[in-house]
Amino acid sequence: MEPTKRTRLSPDERRAQLIDLGVHMLTERPLEQISVDDIADRAGVSRGLLFHYFGSKHDYHVAIVRHTSADMLARTAPNLDLEPIEILRDVMASYIDYVSENRDTYVSLLRGTASGDPAMREVFEQTRAEMARRVVDQLPTLGIDPTPRIALSVRGWIAFVEEATITWLRDPEITRDDLVELLVTALPAVALSSQMAAALLGT
Repeated sequence: MEPTKRTRLSPDERRAQLIDLGVHMLTERPLEQISVDDIADRAGVSRGLLFHYFGSKHDYHVAIVRHTSADMLARTAPNLDLEPIEILRDVMASYIDYVSENRDTYVSLLRGTASGDPAMREVFEQTRAEMARRVVDQLPTLGIDPTPRIALSVRGWIAFVEEATITWLRDPEITRDDLVELLVTALPAVALSSQMAAALLGT
């Protein structure tokens, strides 16, 4: 990428520009290898200006991770016009498509050194909590009481989704559609009784 010509931007625009550059660079290298110097050069700004907006290199990296997490949540927002099981199927399809398009970034963040950083883990946990909330919020429409046991099961299912997806990205022995169905059927199997799961899945 060529250095960006220096232009006058508002503070919000400049901050967004710097984050976008970091997100783009994340497709080329792990988060820990994104340097302040490279970003400043590409943005056509000084190191000092970057620190003005983010405080430190670490804060800047956290901002990049927050942006990518927010982007993933936006891409996988549920379509409430669908039936509940179709909402889940649509969300899982969008999730798999998103991580497939951002494979290196996704694997780097969840399995790289960033995953061991407390501030990064907080962002990941907030993202998982939002994913779980979206699922739990749909349960009353099915006549299902979102008990603590079910809520815990949903969180466990999200961990399964992440692990299964990363494994599939590395070695896709089943099709994308088969993976979608695996993730969809796993949720009621984990969170609900066998009778409720069968009724939800129509089996």
